Amino acid sequence: MPQTATAGTKAQLYDAFAASGKALASGKRLELLDLLAQGERTVDALAKTAGLNLTTASAHLQALKQAGFVTTRREGVRIHYRLSGEDVGQLLALLRKVAERHQAAVPAALDAYLGEDGAREVGHEELSARVEAGDLVLLDVRPLEEYLAGHIPGALCIPVDQLAGRIGELPEDTEVAVYCRGEYCVLAYDAVRLLTERGRRAVRLNDGMLEWRLADLPVTEGLQGYALP
Repeated sequence: MPQTATAGTKAQLYDAFAASGKALASGKRLELLDLLAQGERTVDALAKTAGLNLTTASAHLQALKQAGFVTTRREGVRIHYRLSGEDVGQLLALLRKVAERHQAAVPAALDAYLGEDGAREVGHEELSARVEAGDLVLLDVRPLEEYLAGHIPGALCIPVDQLAGRIGELPEDTEVAVYCRGEYCVLAYDAVRLLTERGRRAVRLNDGMLEWRLADLPVTEGLQGYALP
């Protein structure tokens, strides 16, 4: 008979797999991974954006680090976190899609969170073609630091919390395509609702920056276009 692994060895292996699942068993940890999928961030920045105090944010980040999902680098007294690999972003995207398809509570929670904006959605190919043709203004409504870390080429940046006061910077006669962090990010929905209320024509990318990166499409870093008021 061929030698087989002992039950104990198998249990150790599956316990190691389960440790990864345990690290993801927190909504706030998934939110932190979503933020880190936009680019490297300090603990302070992550805590502020996720609505956590520093102690709680640090504890969640340590759990993710122990599971191997994030890595760190030190710059003086600051600790910067980033995803440990593109596969972590792929895991996050897949987990959310599987939950949406198979977990009964997700669709209702999704509708309650995102709301309805009445916008037509556009895919990657249509977006790229129309931006290249010049008949569409591409608008990134994420915070500036996320835009600087990487954005879709040609995108202008007006964070959603500044859009009401800066809407005049957008041409009135051209349709605006809005995107934000990913498929489940509310910022683009809020921006489309605001633009529509102000009489502008707006469409929304059917996903966002996470999925754009995972599709291995071009990404531009740094300052470009309406990045500063």
